[in-house]
Amino acid sequence: MTADDHPNNNRQKTVLVTGATGYVGSRLVPQILPHYNVRCMVRDPERLDAAIRDQVEVAQGDVMHSHSLRECMQGVDVAIYLIHGLGYGPDFQKKDRIAAENFLNAAQEAGVSRIIYLGGLGDDEDPGLSPHLKSRHEVGEVFQASEVLTIELRASVVLGPGSLSYELIRSLTQRLPVMICPKWLSTPTQPIATEDVLAYLQESIELPVEKSEVFEIGSQDVVTYGGLIQMYAQERNLKRYLISVPLLTPYLSSLWLGLVTPTSAQVGRHLIEGLKNPTVVRDDRARKIFSHQAMTTQEAVRQAVEQEA
Repeated sequence: MTADDHPNNNRQKTVLVTGATGYVGSRLVPQILPHYNVRCMVRDPERLDAAIRDQVEVAQGDVMHSHSLRECMQGVDVAIYLIHGLGYGPDFQKKDRIAAENFLNAAQEAGVSRIIYLGGLGDDEDPGLSPHLKSRHEVGEVFQASEVLTIELRASVVLGPGSLSYELIRSLTQRLPVMICPKWLSTPTQPIATEDVLAYLQESIELPVEKSEVFEIGSQDVVTYGGLIQMYAQERNLKRYLISVPLLTPYLSSLWLGLVTPTSAQVGRHLIEGLKNPTVVRDDRARKIFSHQAMTTQEAVRQAVEQEA
């Protein structure tokens, strides 16, 4: 279906969702569909969920090719950016930046009024910030420096079946009764339930702000990655023992993960390099400005386990 023959052109706003076939995007589209005219930007339309394909506008485009973006952006009010380049290979940081610049240029040309970007938590002042998290922040900086009003949501681990980080936790806990664990399992983090991320993204479409903003979002409490594994084990009625080995490097950890999880060693290494950095909410303005309030980490894990079943 194209923009011209869509049956719901009387809707107030047209919202473009990039990454509509990805983990967050595929769940966000059905949630906002009753309220907006939704346009899904995808590289391969066949990968879009058949259940919603006839209810949305399908725009074929690629953020690495600026000419395809111009048509995708025509008539868009709000553009939601859910793309990151972990799968781009070793030069993913450069490609992440180019993709963001292409997207921004197309949005500016089309007169888009708002960009919503889901990025990652982490301290900008941390000299040891991982390439993965640094790249997420650089993409946000591209949008924040523009004239298009941008709401950047920074989150840590997203807890829900299908989320890459959650699947790592699930696979490790289910397969290894005793884990020889690296030091990063003691790193503090403030994960967030998938449903909470979706709620923040949806509310951001209409959130009354006068300038570009960065909001840090997370559950109500801070835990460690080891704590997440124990929480998952508890919900699954499993006994798991964690033995810390501080010399296990991110590279060795990624090879270890490759033996016990479905994640590739390369993607796993990028993720693990980020796990060494604390990812906690240091600015809690989101709790005061958004009407939605996130659940606790334990509730998020329990909900994710129930959804698995």
